[in-house]
Amino acid sequence: MKVIALDSSGLVASVAIAEDEILVAEYNIHYKKTHSQTLLPMLDEIRRMTALDLDTVDAIALAAGPGSFTGLRIGSATVKAFGFALDIPLVEIPTLDGLAYQLYGTGKLVCPLMDARRNQVYTAVYGFALSDDSDGKADSFEMNALVPQCVVPIEEIAAMINQLNSEVIFTGDGVPIYTEQLSALVKVPYHFAPAHLNRQRAASLAALAMKYIKEGKTVDAAKHVPLYFRLSQAERVKASENGTFLLIRPMTEADVEEISVIESRIFSMPWKAADFLEMISADFAHYYVAEVNGKPVGAAGMRNISGDGQITNILVDLPYRRCGIGQKLLEYMFNDLEGKVEMYSLEVRAGNMAAIQLYEKMGFKAVGRRPDFYEAPVEDALIYHWILS
Repeated sequence: MKVIALDSSGLVASVAIAEDEILVAEYNIHYKKTHSQTLLPMLDEIRRMTALDLDTVDAIALAAGPGSFTGLRIGSATVKAFGFALDIPLVEIPTLDGLAYQLYGTGKLVCPLMDARRNQVYTAVYGFALSDDSDGKADSFEMNALVPQCVVPIEEIAAMINQLNSEVIFTGDGVPIYTEQLSALVKVPYHFAPAHLNRQRAASLAALAMKYIKEGKTVDAAKHVPLYFRLSQAERVKASENGTFLLIRPMTEADVEEISVIESRIFSMPWKAADFLEMISADFAHYYVAEVNGKPVGAAGMRNISGDGQITNILVDLPYRRCGIGQKLLEYMFNDLEGKVEMYSLEVRAGNMAAIQLYEKMGFKAVGRRPDFYEAPVEDALIYHWILS
């Protein structure tokens, strides 16, 4: 299996060629020129030096986001062009997954930090665990996202790491910017990755791509879009000038495909479109969609079992986090079902601090814990109730 990988998500431009378990070539540059000037010449150089026949390439991988809006667009346009021209699939690797995978097999947590400006970072927290497929002869590790990709203030990710209470390695271009704050905020032992492991590398994407391809995680070139975690500056200006219209309404059959796509970007074990379709067809279930300027960006749903409102889903797409949409969805649900529900209940990952803060702000109380309830990664579930007076 032969793969080309490109990363233009940050200041580093990186291209690589890998075949099966061998890294054939890699070219990295972190110096002034824009990715539009460097990516294609870099790829052409390693293609020429390795005598690569492009017709023998099986897939092309890229850092799909988050990252620089301009860099992601350049990378996206480049790989889509190759995908169409060579009629091969694309492999979308989350940028932070690629950064973390460079520290494969470590027994410590890995926290990539990418500068997102405005005192925020693109970040996540990963752990490596021995795979169930390990046969005792050659260990293999699974990388699990303990905190999924998000864009948050540095104080928030530091608080999450403190709660996980485990030694951590920081990596990424956000580290030098926030070193002083990290030293003041982080209460667990921590380290900074060295120079050869602290920036994006296409080799890491190529290695992950091999794994993704075996798992069937590829997309057609026509369907690929970069993963932006928030609106671009142009979109923010437009929203500021024209106003942003938020609409919350009941979910319809026409929504389920798009909502399931959002769900898959957020959760490690997402609901499928068929699951949402089954729920909105049931008399006891109530599901709602949040739209921003006509675009579905989130959803919430519950089952009413004899007055017990069991909340099953609350999701808000990544670019629209921290805008109050999750709270608005819950408020709409509560108002719509007033007089029909006596108590609401829900389960949440013990490490999902943002969701926990929202639920407690709205009046939910923790009443129990289910050890190892969640999978991929394994984590306790906290049980919350809200009894209506």
